[in-house]
Amino acid sequence: MPGFRATLACLALVPALALPAAGSAVAQTLRIGLSAETTSADPHNYALTPNNTLRQHVFEALTDIDADFEVQPSLAVSWRREDDMSWVFKLRPGVRFHNGQALTARDVVFSYCRILNNEAEVVQSYSRLVRRLAKVEAVDELTVRIVTREAEPLLLNDLSSLPLLPHSLIGEAKLDFAAGEKCGYAGAWPTAAQFNDTSAAIGTGPYRLRAYSRSAATELERFDRYWGPKPHWQQVRLTPVTAAGPRLAGLLAGDQDLIESPATGDLPRLRGNSSFTVSAKPTTRLIFLQLDTARAPSPFVTAPDGKNPLQDARVRQALSLAIDRKAVQERVMDGIATPATQFLPDGMVGTIPSLPVLPYDPARARTLLREAGYPDGFSLTFHATNNRYINDARLAQVLAQFWQRIGVKVELDAMPSSVFFGRRGKREFSVAMGGWSADAAETLMFFRSWLMSTDRARGLGTSNYGGWSEARFDTLSNQAMATMDQPARAALLRQASEVALEQMPVIPVHFENAVWAFRKGLRFAGRVDQTTNAAEVMPAE
Repeated sequence: MPGFRATLACLALVPALALPAAGSAVAQTLRIGLSAETTSADPHNYALTPNNTLRQHVFEALTDIDADFEVQPSLAVSWRREDDMSWVFKLRPGVRFHNGQALTARDVVFSYCRILNNEAEVVQSYSRLVRRLAKVEAVDELTVRIVTREAEPLLLNDLSSLPLLPHSLIGEAKLDFAAGEKCGYAGAWPTAAQFNDTSAAIGTGPYRLRAYSRSAATELERFDRYWGPKPHWQQVRLTPVTAAGPRLAGLLAGDQDLIESPATGDLPRLRGNSSFTVSAKPTTRLIFLQLDTARAPSPFVTAPDGKNPLQDARVRQALSLAIDRKAVQERVMDGIATPATQFLPDGMVGTIPSLPVLPYDPARARTLLREAGYPDGFSLTFHATNNRYINDARLAQVLAQFWQRIGVKVELDAMPSSVFFGRRGKREFSVAMGGWSADAAETLMFFRSWLMSTDRARGLGTSNYGGWSEARFDTLSNQAMATMDQPARAALLRQASEVALEQMPVIPVHFENAVWAFRKGLRFAGRVDQTTNAAEVMPAE
């Protein structure tokens, strides 16, 4: 990932203040102001960044992903591939769940079966991955064999997002993963309510869940029997404060020790204040626009001919050409973003080398609209969040203005993420803002979820809310999915990228740079995945 790592190196030069150590009175409690609400304490509920922040404190998976997207051992200490579809994992000995029980291979089988039977799961966040497995079996107490339905070059990355739970949550019932979705079990599976009241929230992570609240403080307590390095903080409080102003006010007043995503306009003031430090990281989080290409008419599009203009690639290209991404970077994001050239940062597997920023050409955009039969434009409602991504409300307003300039009449409907994600999951929108970050340094991750034709049985296209389906793209992506050799897979993914950029069912805007601000006496480098891990927040030396 040479291009992305070069950006990391540049941002590492952002000045941070050298501060003295924190006072002993607050040394054992860390208070974090989150920028967004979680949806549940259930680690199998929804793959959102705030959920992932909570999850990584309490729960763990077979594998982990480091800051450079390299797979690392976690609850599996080693693995070997028997063939393209069969893998054997050795579990880490001596690991204990928060209830004192030892981790065994039975817990892996139970956890994957429970993912398949989680009625509260949102948009197949985790079941789409487990459905790609044909067999999960306990060979012995500390050995698991996983057989996939097809070749899975990213299996080790996928497993990092599948948290493990103790089998004891359903007693001593015997499970057979190969027996179908119910795994041969007719009883009740743990519910979201049981995780939210903490009774089922039993993981192996460095913290145990003491109290959960979606909109108020979630309390964590250090698990002193944790198998890995013990975190500094005995207690952690995670409090969602979804508006940037109150979030910063909490930091300035001393109610929070660290906050996520301070408003970009406040960064100069924070950097000039010796009581605080700012940490910034480039990320793979792509902010994009997803267009309804499947329905005619589309619910929030009105055109003179009664059709859905978004089904025409020329119209989709026109909407992209209307966006001045460099102006967005400078004037909307205050420099805390990288204009997009494609679906992942340059240098990652499957990206097209050295592409320039996607062009800004409103004259060409108007020409394309005329060619598509819309010389006077058309009307649409643009749906976006107003509290989830960095400056998302401002960004949505500016994007709407860009489209107005080429003759597209836009009504903006920005709403809290708690409302937006539920409606988007039901495919209610015609044009919607989205955000996504990678768990692997290759475009296959994005393509599998957001661009491939929806196939629930194979776990594909589960976030393809626009319903785009293109045979050329699917053929190339399917070939890539079955190709274990990375250079050959990269070549196929590059060809698929070319098709997606030509057809533009999803319009890339920019990659966010994650920002944190924290009080004097702390140090935190930040994370590329935009989560906030209390174990990585340390007293300043």
